[in-house]
Amino acid sequence: MSAGKYQGKRKGGLFGRGFQDYCDSLKYAMHVIFRPFDGFWDLVHEKRGSLAAAHTYLFLFLLTYILSLMCTNFQFVTAPIQYINIYEQCASLLIPFLILCLSNWCLSTLFDGKGRFPDIYMAMCYALVPYILIQLPMVLLSHMISYDEAAYYNVLGTISVIWPLFLAFVGLMQVHDYSPGKNLIFLVATVFGALVILFLILVFFSLLSDAAAYFISLYREIAFRLY
Repeated sequence: MSAGKYQGKRKGGLFGRGFQDYCDSLKYAMHVIFRPFDGFWDLVHEKRGSLAAAHTYLFLFLLTYILSLMCTNFQFVTAPIQYINIYEQCASLLIPFLILCLSNWCLSTLFDGKGRFPDIYMAMCYALVPYILIQLPMVLLSHMISYDEAAYYNVLGTISVIWPLFLAFVGLMQVHDYSPGKNLIFLVATVFGALVILFLILVFFSLLSDAAAYFISLYREIAFRLY
């Protein structure tokens, strides 16, 4: 076999193995959501998960949320569809999600946490899987049931929120190797830290806007006096 053919076969094998690892990390989410304690531990410490799969689940989460807003039967949607901005809706979920991950990572040093930012992000993304699995069928279900049967729909909606929250709690506990009590205190601190980060971001952009407005007005004043 020539060197060129051997290198081409080797590259193809590496690509195939990489794609297989990606598929395995996607499928491992089923183990994580049903057996979260050992699932999240192996996800991070045994390298059973991947950032590529985490990105995929985060994208699917945003897509599912948009589909649930746009395609759900009008009987079960309170927001007016004609006024929904897809980009604003995605940003309203994505930005707080990333800020929470950042806050959790920043405070982990104060609480002797062992998780790195990629580990925290990956655990949080895998925790979103139940929302995807429940909300997508709910979009179809909303067109098959009447408003009188809304109790079943509401129960599924509640489960789709509580289950990911429970998984996020267990995931962060396993990532940082905390006890439940310490993890609960840490999550309260994480939310507070996220609010502080959000406040600092708003202050920064407010000062930036004021500075830009000042220099624009200064330029206009100079241009008016010169010309």
